[in-house]
Parts: sequence; C-alpha cells; structure tokens
Amino acid sequence: MLCLRSVALSALAVATLTLTSLASSGPANAGGATDFSLRDLSGTQHRLSQYKGKVVLLNFWATWCGPCQVEMPHLEAMHKELGARGLVVLGISTDDAKLDAMVKPLVKSKGLTYTVLRDPQTTVVSQFNPAKTLPFNVLVDKLGQVAKVHAGYNPGDEVALKAEVLELLGR
Repeated sequence: MLCLRSVALSALAVATLTLTSLASSGPANAGGATDFSLRDLSGTQHRLSQYKGKVVLLNFWATWCGPCQVEMPHLEAMHKELGARGLVVLGISTDDAKLDAMVKPLVKSKGLTYTVLRDPQTTVVSQFNPAKTLPFNVLVDKLGQVAKVHAGYNPGDEVALKAEVLELLGR
C-alpha cells in the first residue's frame, strides 16, 4: 500500500481511476457503493447497507501511515459535529494481522469515538481503492451512491471534505 501526500500520484488521477474501477466492479446499480461486512474493534459486524439514509464517510487508513494519523482528529471533529445530523464515519483499518494489535492502542491514543472496522485482508479497500493508496476517503450519499472520493491527505483537505459532507447532508 502507498501512503500519499500527493507527491507520487495526483489525487485527481487516483480518484478518476477509482471511480472508473467502481463503475466496472461495483454492484448493478450504477454508482452504487459496493456493500460489505466488516467487524469493529469489539467484534460486532457492520454492513455498509445498514447505514442507508445517512451520509457515510469511509476512511481507509493504516497505523503506519503518517498522513492518516494527521487526518484522524479532523474526522473525529466532523463525527462529533455532524453525527447527529446524519453523518456516519467508518474508519477502516487496512493493517494486516501482524500490525492489527496496534490498531486499538492508536484509536485510543487519538481519542477516536467513530466506528473503526478491520479489513486485514484488504478485501474492502481493494473494492473501493484498487491502488490501495492511503489515506483514502469515500463519501457515500443517503441513497448508497458513491458521491466523492479523496486520495491522500494534505493539511486543509478537511475543509473541502467537510463542505462536501454538508452538501450531502443538505446543510
């Protein structure tokens, strides 16, 4: 997996490739987010489809990814501010089994209260982000359609992301 700061690949190119990949490998409903099932840190199963009717921010990350960790407090702030209005933040750890033991301590140290799921075989990240660049965010609208994708993180990206979330929530 790659941890991007937007040096090696342009976010636009990755987003374009990802949307193309989603359209060809996704479900029958064009633009629909591929449903998946993953367990959270306490072992509870979560399906993307259970959040239909809400705006969902899928955040793919790993413990070894510096930009992922810098982005986390911004996602937590959005979760706290906009959760009551219908935003669901699902952090999806792509750490393999060897690094999985580091996920809970990192989540605790960052004070994350949004749901964190595990994808140690990178099955779900491969569906949404075949290049496996990190961090990688997918915004899913209330109808379950992929609305936006963002690859990498640079300081200030959270402003645009929040504006897109607010638009999807209907301000």
